[in-house]
Amino acid sequence: MIDANVVGAGPNGLAAAVTLAAAGLRVRLTERGDAVGGGMRTQELTLPGFRHDVCSAVHPAALASPFFRAFGLTDRVPFVVPEASYAHPLDGATAGIAWRDLDRTARELGPDGAAWRAFFAPLVRRIDGVVDFTGSQLLRVPRRPVAAALMGLRVLEQGTAARGARFSGPVAPAMLAGTAAHGIGRHPSIATAGPGVLLGAHAHARGWGVPVGGSQAIADALAAELVALGGEIVTGHEVRSPGDLERSRITLLDTSVEQLVAIAGHRMPAGYRRALARFRHGDAVAKVDFALSAPVPWADPRVAAAPTVHVGGTAAEIAASEHAVVRGRVSERPYVLVVQPTVVDPSRAPEGRHTLWAYIHVPRGSRLDATELVSAQVERFAPGFRDTVLASVATDAVELERRNPNDVGGDILGGALTLPQMVKRPVVSPVPWRTPVRGLYLCSASTPPGPSVQGMNGWYAARLALREHFGVRAVPFDGTIGYGL
Repeated sequence: MIDANVVGAGPNGLAAAVTLAAAGLRVRLTERGDAVGGGMRTQELTLPGFRHDVCSAVHPAALASPFFRAFGLTDRVPFVVPEASYAHPLDGATAGIAWRDLDRTARELGPDGAAWRAFFAPLVRRIDGVVDFTGSQLLRVPRRPVAAALMGLRVLEQGTAARGARFSGPVAPAMLAGTAAHGIGRHPSIATAGPGVLLGAHAHARGWGVPVGGSQAIADALAAELVALGGEIVTGHEVRSPGDLERSRITLLDTSVEQLVAIAGHRMPAGYRRALARFRHGDAVAKVDFALSAPVPWADPRVAAAPTVHVGGTAAEIAASEHAVVRGRVSERPYVLVVQPTVVDPSRAPEGRHTLWAYIHVPRGSRLDATELVSAQVERFAPGFRDTVLASVATDAVELERRNPNDVGGDILGGALTLPQMVKRPVVSPVPWRTPVRGLYLCSASTPPGPSVQGMNGWYAARLALREHFGVRAVPFDGTIGYGL
């Protein structure tokens, strides 16, 4: 019998497998797809030579993640950390730019600059404490209470009717709304304000890094380390039941809650199955990838400096767009999350050409082709954009799930980001990665600390399994940053 099976080769499955193998276990990683990566795949989706990230594209959480920092990610994968973390164009050929330099950002915000600096400076100074607070499950006493309190107060401000009260102009509130919209939900709300404030703090701390060559480079680095440690990787093999796996002492699932139930539900107590049945998925995304003949011709040329662009207009417009999705509709002027990676990484396209990655939010299970909605919104802030398009490929919410069953109905966050599900993910427990089945753990984005490429879900589950089943109380990577068991 091997020591450990890990099912699912997304960022958390890879992180778990590497952690277990580094502790000396015999590990087999099994992946349904034909290559590792999950949400970190990079493929030629439009034309030959144009490489597009299939899901995740920009990685502030990876640069800040204790797991990836201990793993030495930036020593293994070249990253570009742009001076402009993100941009937010507005009508009238103007835009807000979140520069890595907080003071520069504040200067360009004019009368609202001092308020922006006061909002983010305390978080930036305590970014490790903020990451420690947000990067695990919430049923615990914060190890850095000052950072936790400062983060909590700012989330309360932005998640209630008080949002925007400290600002006099439209640009700063729009910039905050653009980051909050990553959370896919109502505005204002605590649930969307949390990731929005955290992303804003990352923008001025370690930045929003872009891996050279695409997100696949992160997956490949983790896979190479696993193989170097003696681990085995099996691709093209779908796991539907325990019989599809070699016997092992422990099993970690980087899967959706539904897949957990399908694989092991008959072995779980009825109460736990009922708790899992109450776990809810959120709304979805519809994605469009473009091959371009030239850079996007933004009306405000400063936007070209930022790989990430939040397209959606004012804070009120973004709120209206997100509320439409909650009510089962799609706005005619949706919020569009845009990534133009070739402005910092020309290796993604033939010389002089560019790629563009974009998605809008849609109701879960939608079959909407978002090409026209995305094109119209980008054209609104970049007149002439349509003339640069060589080819495009649309992926609707249903197709997203077909490609990756973890994206249930096109929900790329592993479950709705609501206030209750920040505590109950997927159940209320001090160790939510453990299931009642001995030796079986869940380590996907449906567990704390939730979505994004950070590897922490897999790291927590692997360390818990090592402690409970093998008596290992110190694992590789911990000593580098003192993040022990």
